[in-house]
Amino acid sequence: MRRHLVLFVRVPALGHGKRRLARGIGDVAALGFERLMIARLLRRLGNDRRWQLRIALTPHHACRAARQWRRGIEIVPQGGGDLGRRMRRAIAATPPGPVVLIGSDIPAIEPGHIAAAFRRLGTHDLVFGPAVDGGFWLVGARRRPRLPMLFARVRWSTSHALADTLAGLPRGVTVGFVDTLEDIDDGDGWRRLRPRRGF
Repeated sequence: MRRHLVLFVRVPALGHGKRRLARGIGDVAALGFERLMIARLLRRLGNDRRWQLRIALTPHHACRAARQWRRGIEIVPQGGGDLGRRMRRAIAATPPGPVVLIGSDIPAIEPGHIAAAFRRLGTHDLVFGPAVDGGFWLVGARRRPRLPMLFARVRWSTSHALADTLAGLPRGVTVGFVDTLEDIDDGDGWRRLRPRRGF
C-alpha cells in the first residue's frame, strides 16, 4: 500500500495563529516564520517518492488559494473541532496505507525522520515524534485493521499533551517513537534555534 504524509497546517495570516510566538517576536516576524517553514517542508518532503504528500489545511475557505503553494499536491480541509478531532479526521480520511502527520513548526524535520516513522509503523500500530516541551511533532498510524481511538481528554498546548495521548490509547495498541525534536512555540525558542536553523 502507498505511504502517505500529511502536512497539517494553518494558512499563514497576519494576526492569526502562532499567538505565543507573535507575542515574543511580533506579528510580522511570526508570519514570516510560518511561511518559511511551510515552504521548507514542501521543498524537503514534497518530491520524495517514498510517500505521497497531502496538505490538511485550516481555515477551510483558504484551500483554493493554497493550491498555489505546490502543484500536484492534494489540499484538503481539516474541518471543525478541537486539535485532536481535526488530526484524527486528517489521518482517517487519507487513502489506504500507513500515514504520518506532521505540523510545520519543527525546523529540524528532514526526510530521514519521516522515513524512520514509516519503518516503525512496520511493527507498531502508532508512532510518535516527541517534542522537547512534552507535546509531539509527529503522529503516524498503520490503520490495520483500523485506526485506534486517539486524542481523548488531551490537554493541548501543555507539557502533558503526549502523556495524555498515550494514556488514552486502547489496551493492546503498540507504540513506537522517533527522534525528540524541538518545536518553536514562543520567542525564546525562535531566538535559540534561529542561528542554527537559518530562519
